[in-house]
Amino acid sequence: MFFSFATRNLRRHWIRSTLSIIGIVIGVVAIASLGVMGNSINLLAANIITDVGDTVVVTPHTAIGGTFAGDPRTVVDATIPAREVEEIRRAANPHRTIPVLQGADKVEFGRGESGYAQIIGLEPGDIPVLLNLAEGQHLRQNQAGALVGIHLAREYGIAPGSRIAIGGEDVRVAGVLAERGMGFDINPDYAIVVSDGWYESHFGAKDSYPMVIVRVGDVEQIDAVKDAIEIRINRREDLVDVSDSREMLGQYEEIYDQITAFLLGIGGIALVVAAVNILNVMYISVTERIREIGVMRSIGVLRGEILRMFLYEAMILGVIGSVVGGILSTAFGYLISVAAIEVATTGTTFGENFTVFDQSAVGFIIFGMAFGIGTSIAAGFYPAWRASNLAPVDAMRQK
Repeated sequence: MFFSFATRNLRRHWIRSTLSIIGIVIGVVAIASLGVMGNSINLLAANIITDVGDTVVVTPHTAIGGTFAGDPRTVVDATIPAREVEEIRRAANPHRTIPVLQGADKVEFGRGESGYAQIIGLEPGDIPVLLNLAEGQHLRQNQAGALVGIHLAREYGIAPGSRIAIGGEDVRVAGVLAERGMGFDINPDYAIVVSDGWYESHFGAKDSYPMVIVRVGDVEQIDAVKDAIEIRINRREDLVDVSDSREMLGQYEEIYDQITAFLLGIGGIALVVAAVNILNVMYISVTERIREIGVMRSIGVLRGEILRMFLYEAMILGVIGSVVGGILSTAFGYLISVAAIEVATTGTTFGENFTVFDQSAVGFIIFGMAFGIGTSIAAGFYPAWRASNLAPVDAMRQK
């Protein structure tokens, strides 16, 4: 009976009730959709990094101390001498150790088009271990050819058999690399890969490397491999930094947690505003119905029943707003996540099963709905308590 009284009153003041519901909808959508977007970005980062989850990267130690491959705090000119590469190879045995040469030069792509590109030098036998081909063939020993990253190839119309000039030196393209995306170790999609011999003859680089990659067949042995390298190379002083994808993933997760807390805070503010609106609506409703409350109390309606009637009103507003908000946030969260990921992943690749929704995303939607209902009931509690504590005689005197 008292539930029907609550619904009747909400229908009588449907404009006011609708505005309150809209406020709850906005708050729930803000919390849930922003939470879904933040979660999707975290999944994106995890998907990128775990693609090379079996990789250990060794870089030169610096006074500043870079923490991962490509860290802008790492001094670019620092290199690992060949003798230390051999020590790393012994420490990592039987896992494959791959020294990497990296530089940049002006590249002429034909038809008058040119630009600077990253040049990566690898031992020809190591290239198939790290990189796959989209078309063409891998480099052979002593072959003066090049493999071109797929996005660079698409931009300049390069195919196997094409000719390019690196620093004025003519090179034949042997193949186009398959899309790899942003990796923990190297990022070849916009780069050119050549043999280490050709790289050293072209750049004059000898016996030193800016990076060494160790491919660990069993991910459970990563810590053992890292410890072995640390003990062998850094036993007297820190000469190299040894890291794996889990460290970068941990940094992303820390940043993600901060972003998520910020986004949820924004959504929470929207819900607090909606709660204030409900508090105002319920307070006005109590004020307008003082005589009605007095009549109900005079015929024997208990205080607890009056309290429940007004809480029902707040709960109905919260449930309707939260359900609608949950449905909309599912759609908005998905669309926002897809749009954000399309921008963030231009030039990257993902597994076919990558999705912007998982259990955490559903959890954010449920949390937003529960928070919306709880906030609505909390906002309606004081007006309901005030209504239940009105003295019947005083209430009936009100005009």
